[in-house]
Amino acid sequence: MDNHSLDMELLKASELGDLVTIEKLLRDGASVDFKDELGRTALMVATQKNQQAAAKLLIEAGSDVNTRDITQLTPFICSAANGFSEILRLMINGGADLPSVNRFGGTALLPSSEKGYLKTVQICLDAGVPVNHVNNLGWSALLESVILGNGGRLYSDIIQTLVEAGADVHLVDRDGKSSLQHAIELNQHEVVSILEKEWKENNVYIEKAKALAKMDKFEDAISEMDKALEADNQNTDFLYYKGYFLQELKQYQEALEQYNKALSINPDDLDFYFYTANCLRLWKKPEEALAEYDKACDQEPNETFYRYHKSNFLRELGRHVEAVIEMDKLLTLQPNRYDFSFHKANSLRSLGKHEEAIEAIENAIKNDPTNPLYHAHKEQSIELLSK
Repeated sequence: MDNHSLDMELLKASELGDLVTIEKLLRDGASVDFKDELGRTALMVATQKNQQAAAKLLIEAGSDVNTRDITQLTPFICSAANGFSEILRLMINGGADLPSVNRFGGTALLPSSEKGYLKTVQICLDAGVPVNHVNNLGWSALLESVILGNGGRLYSDIIQTLVEAGADVHLVDRDGKSSLQHAIELNQHEVVSILEKEWKENNVYIEKAKALAKMDKFEDAISEMDKALEADNQNTDFLYYKGYFLQELKQYQEALEQYNKALSINPDDLDFYFYTANCLRLWKKPEEALAEYDKACDQEPNETFYRYHKSNFLRELGRHVEAVIEMDKLLTLQPNRYDFSFHKANSLRSLGKHEEAIEAIENAIKNDPTNPLYHAHKEQSIELLSK
């Protein structure tokens, strides 16, 4: 087998998490940092598929956790952006460039805050990723978690974690609005109290469980929630936290049982569809995860939160045709959301539809004419179109 064939086989084995084959290919001369046509190394492929053992093996073999693919994404930032906490820790121990940014100018902390990955946020902060970095859209991690979150249990915990780590609540976005102003406009009452640093402690069991979880003592945290549920087995907050802690232990079926029980108690609490979708995504059940987003969208067709996160997941899956459909629905609901236009343009460019991508990015420029990121994106699309 020639070197190129060995390298391609290494990527395939890494995607599958086939450790025996990875070790053999490396011994036979496969290059640990070979890149495919998308600029992906074997480590990037293993990371995208959440193959923890394969990622560990490749890092130990010398793979660069900071190498960039053609979209300027690194394995390090990819692990954070997908909420893959175990792989993220491997990346940090493997020499991750903590202040490094993706093509949107965001550190590893920003996408994890945006997408609702609490443990990933905590790992980034503990490692020293800057808490107040602002990306090219003009957003910090705190702004993203307010604007793109929904103020529920999970996002409130993320926002409190960021504030406790020194997030600047007075930072404003490109429209001159602070996190607090956004939270007030979005009726995120719990978040408002956190940003005003007037939050009240939760139930004593929840507070103790959260402190234990912060130290990765998830079994003990679950024990606390079991005590709480003995006193009130209909409390959906207790069920949420027990489900979340089970999810962190990769006990996905048990976590889903808690979330679904909460939904049976309060079918109107659509947050639990978001929690079940996240759980199924981590369990590598993408179709079932997408179905959970759809359940929330069906109940609240004008609610942008669930549709936005569905579109995010579709982009992660490389399903850009479907992602564009979701972005069009979002833009129908909120035509002036320039970030929606930007994401639509990115998917269109991935599909090779450069004229449509230019049209979408021009909509973003119309709403934010001084943003250099949008102008750079348009120039790149024009260049690709000419080719």
